[in-house]
Amino acid sequence: MFYAAFDAGNYFVVPGTPSGTCKVDNPTIIHEENVRVNMNIGINNFVVGIVGSELLYKGMWLEHALVLKALLPLLAKFPGGDSSSPRLKIIILSQDLTNNYSAAMEEIALNLNYPRGTVKHVAIDDTGVLGITDLVIYGSFLEEQSFPDILIKAMCLEKPIIAPDLSIIKKHVNDGVNGHLFTKENIKDLTRVMLQVVSEGKLSSPVRNVASTGKNTAKNMMVLKSVEGYASLIENIMKLPSEVASPRDVSEIPSDTKTEWQWHLFEAIADHRYVNRILRVNHFLDLVESQGNHTQKEESSGAVPANDTFVYSLWEEEKRNQMMKARKTREDDELRDRSEQSRGTWEEVYKNAKKADRSKNDLHERDDGELERTGQPLCIYEPYFGQGSWPFLHNKSVYRGIGLSTKGRRPRKDDIDAPSRLALLNTPYYRDTLGDFGAFLAIANQCLDWIFIESLSEKAEVALLEDIEAQKHGDAVYFWVRMDKDPRNPTQHDFWSFCDSINAGNCKFAFSQAFKKIYGINNTVLPLMPVDGDTWSVMHSWAMPTKSFLEFVMFSRMFVDALDAQVYEEHQQSGLCYLSLSKDKNCYSRVLEVVVNVWAYHSARRMVYINPNTGEMQEQHEFKKRAGKMWVKWFDYNTLKAMDEDLAEEADLDHPGRRWLWPSTGEVFWQGVYEKERIQWRKDKESKKQKTRAKIQRIKNRTHQKVIGKYVKPPPERETDTNHTVTAARLLR
Repeated sequence: MFYAAFDAGNYFVVPGTPSGTCKVDNPTIIHEENVRVNMNIGINNFVVGIVGSELLYKGMWLEHALVLKALLPLLAKFPGGDSSSPRLKIIILSQDLTNNYSAAMEEIALNLNYPRGTVKHVAIDDTGVLGITDLVIYGSFLEEQSFPDILIKAMCLEKPIIAPDLSIIKKHVNDGVNGHLFTKENIKDLTRVMLQVVSEGKLSSPVRNVASTGKNTAKNMMVLKSVEGYASLIENIMKLPSEVASPRDVSEIPSDTKTEWQWHLFEAIADHRYVNRILRVNHFLDLVESQGNHTQKEESSGAVPANDTFVYSLWEEEKRNQMMKARKTREDDELRDRSEQSRGTWEEVYKNAKKADRSKNDLHERDDGELERTGQPLCIYEPYFGQGSWPFLHNKSVYRGIGLSTKGRRPRKDDIDAPSRLALLNTPYYRDTLGDFGAFLAIANQCLDWIFIESLSEKAEVALLEDIEAQKHGDAVYFWVRMDKDPRNPTQHDFWSFCDSINAGNCKFAFSQAFKKIYGINNTVLPLMPVDGDTWSVMHSWAMPTKSFLEFVMFSRMFVDALDAQVYEEHQQSGLCYLSLSKDKNCYSRVLEVVVNVWAYHSARRMVYINPNTGEMQEQHEFKKRAGKMWVKWFDYNTLKAMDEDLAEEADLDHPGRRWLWPSTGEVFWQGVYEKERIQWRKDKESKKQKTRAKIQRIKNRTHQKVIGKYVKPPPERETDTNHTVTAARLLR
């Protein structure tokens, strides 16, 4: 709340919590009789509490002085002739706990001719003091962002409140109904209200009814703002994938949830004694501490209380310990760097390095060969953006996650890292605009056996597996989120009308411009998507065989490139694109959501709807309904393959200087690549042979050192050599 008061532009504050109400409603906290005795306030005394802002500012003392001046005429209603007659007591509750402020308030009261002891200053956090007041005045004229919490507590204690007509207070307090208001520019208006409220030394009966109404108001004052605030907060911080159904609007929250706190939800807690036990323990410890502090104050003779000295010495000792610990740690680090350390043998270093790599490699991927060996014929790929979506992902073996960001991968899970498969997704702009479609491109770049997005029930999974293995529908596209059941389509639009409704009315224009660029035509063309009583797929919830998927991605890459050429410049500079009515970083996603229907219908694929709960299947747009309506030649595999090779050849040979997205969306491949690789292989082989021949020639041409002397082996000695004649002859030789 402090942040919002100082700078409302940089902070999002959810106003109001029921914690204050819970605290003041608890009977173990309020001890009115003990508080009155400790503060020397009689039972018959009329107590007025002056409260203010929780913030401290220089003008606070002046506001309190003005309120005391406005209350001065109230003394006439409390003559105080004998001890039994009611007397007026004014308690100022504020955050300033210094003795100087208390002395200043008492001096101001004496200068205003208040009897000594009438005005007293105490801490605002003492809830027991607020409980003994008969009337509460809000004495701050500072405009704030949220309703003062101290007023909510007072209203929950069924205390009549009188407050200036500040905007945040007028929003919740109706004058004369649940509280009283006075004009903040005219302090005499406070005197008028006080004289109406107090009659014969006590509150008038209408004021008690106002206080009762104020209690009911305070208990549920901030419910609406709190519920809407948290809903808005969750909506802004949670990034749900596009295949997830959009959450309902805040206005659709039930009215009873937005008008009162749901206290009955806490009734399910069985052991209420635990909460009460904690409160009793805290109260007992506070009592022991207060007694110990009181004894230390009596024994202390210095100007500073003994308990304050004790706490200060503890703080100084802890500070010295922390400084010594930090100094020792720094010295140890420096000595470790300067001292000679044993590095060990190369085998030990290598073993430790491999061990460290294995311990860090808790993120891994299984390739398609391993999936085949484990007997997994079908994988369900679920795109996710980070840690916020982890709880929503499935953990069964048939499911695998596709992380669109390397920073959000799940540890020790068999996830696919999409940015490592497709470098384009390392760019935040395309990661946001493509969304789930970026996952398709990444999977197609290193394709696995079956492509399958989103989740089904176990019964539907079994039905789909059986249909695929038996090839009941052949080369089909299976989907399980229907356009006619989409909450964005309440009026049951046809295909193009629905696409226009979710793309600011420009879906057909975007498709026609993309087809003009893909096929190089000048006329505006738009594939026919007829209304035949059947439905279409939405939210990227579909499955198809790998071969068909690769063909679909081949077309999709060209479509994404054409769409990006239309939108990128304006969207990148201003954040706006003609496919959205406001700034939208997911500009492309709603068009890409439905492009699978155009490709499947006109490439003559069967389209089968599978109920995600029961697994029941129903074919949509049967071939006999499509006769004469399909653009088969436009979506024929040979046509798309030829166009893909032309683009690959252009990217491989010409290296155009213009900005071009297509080469970054997947593999660049054409027939000339084989020839280039063959030529390069021949060059490498010939270069290797040339190096080998040169090496052999260098060995042959080396200059050899001539032999300086040769060793001559002596003949064997004779057996009879008694007079050493033979030996001497050998030495002479």
